Amino acid sequence: MTGTTNVVKGLDRGTLIACCFAVAIAQMCITVPTSINGAITSEFGSSGAQVAWVTSAFILPTAILELNFGVVGDLFGRKRLLVLGGLVLALGELVNATAQSITQLWVGQGLAGVGAAMLFPSSLAVIAAATPGEKQRSKAVATWSVSLSLASAIGPLMSGVIANEANFRWVFVPPAVIGVIVSLVCWKYVTDSKAPRGRSLDWPGQITIAIALTALLWGVIEGSDTGFSNTGIIIALVVAVLGLIAFVWVELRSASPMFNLQLLKIPSFAAAAGVALVGMLGFIGTAYSVSIRLGAVMHLDTLEASLPFVILQSIPLLLAPVISRMLSQLEPRWLLIGGLLPMAAGQFWVAAIPIATTSLGAFIGPVLLLGVGFIFVVSSLTAAAVNAVPIELTGMASGATSLVREFGQALGPAVISAVAMSTASSALAGKLTGAGAVVNEAGGPLAVVNVPDVGEAAQLAAQNALGDGLAVGMVVCGCASLAGVALTLILVRKNEDRQVIEGSAAAEASSA
Repeated sequence: MTGTTNVVKGLDRGTLIACCFAVAIAQMCITVPTSINGAITSEFGSSGAQVAWVTSAFILPTAILELNFGVVGDLFGRKRLLVLGGLVLALGELVNATAQSITQLWVGQGLAGVGAAMLFPSSLAVIAAATPGEKQRSKAVATWSVSLSLASAIGPLMSGVIANEANFRWVFVPPAVIGVIVSLVCWKYVTDSKAPRGRSLDWPGQITIAIALTALLWGVIEGSDTGFSNTGIIIALVVAVLGLIAFVWVELRSASPMFNLQLLKIPSFAAAAGVALVGMLGFIGTAYSVSIRLGAVMHLDTLEASLPFVILQSIPLLLAPVISRMLSQLEPRWLLIGGLLPMAAGQFWVAAIPIATTSLGAFIGPVLLLGVGFIFVVSSLTAAAVNAVPIELTGMASGATSLVREFGQALGPAVISAVAMSTASSALAGKLTGAGAVVNEAGGPLAVVNVPDVGEAAQLAAQNALGDGLAVGMVVCGCASLAGVALTLILVRKNEDRQVIEGSAAAEASSA
């Protein structure tokens, strides 16, 4: 194995393959629940908020820990984190595979998310550190991004096939096995790298960002059940704001911050971070909405419910040969806009499809638009963020980009669940009597459509109410994509405009 250095001299094929394998399993685990949300709802009698936590419980620790794991990788070597991350992820998936309650499923998802928090930034930082040239780095990042997209396609297809033939818990077994394999592959093939100069663990920053993100996510998800006027929800949202203010305060005063806020002065990096947040919120929110619609509301089997997601994530594979070439020839601004606009169009299209539509053919058009948009957005925003910063800050930049991307993905189900369920509850108010009213009071509209004893009329009313709510949620997703377009137009600049800021950022880093 090549010795550990600050910047690896070139990216060997074994390292690239291992890093792509690592990010693939981490991303696959995010998309695995999309096909089985209906099965989870039926098995545990879960509310919309409880189902939203299944995905968010994985992504929250991923988002919270990525920045500090980026620092750990810089200090002690990124290879160690890749090996450990695969093992921790595998352990979490085993907890999921034996889940006897939705609470145990949350615990397993959270543990697996910790493993993913090691894999996401470490895999990207290894690639970025080994490719100092912008063209070479763009090609490597494009390969990394395609691996992410391929895994996103495999996740729902695998879970749909397995859950269609066996209990849904079995869908977590393959990720557990693959997690172990990832550890072995990374241990054998990854050429290590680190960048310890001026870096140390930032516990005040880690604690404050954890408080802020956890309180925000909890407030958004639980607010959909209890109402946002609830005192506990208001307190949680206030704590989130105060936690974010505290994070900024401690980072500005830290001798070795986990996130150098000076990076936000680089327009392309700031834009990439903003687009990662709102773009992924809209994209994963769309996936959550469609999965709830097809599985929990329309009661399609898990295999049928997985097919739109397979099509959605298969599109990037067809575009893979041209993505790296486009990244090296076109400005990130146009690629981001060229991805966000089709995503918005697909999201508004899904919002217009009547809830009673069960034909999967109705989803092909919008799904194709979403798939094209996704690969353009993911590839270009990652390349824009990493290429915008000095080489010695690639670990921090990749960790920060991953944090906002993952938190956007965590907010997606949370926000759309809150919007859809609150809208559906309002639409259903006063329309149910007897058993239907009791079930609605206890578990909300989603529970009503999954309890046959309430009667056909009550189920139909709840189905229509959920259709209205999910349509509003999809409009929110489309607006998030359009917000990404606005951020791109305002903040992204030509490469030569970034050089002055990049130089000053590097000077600050070297003096830290």
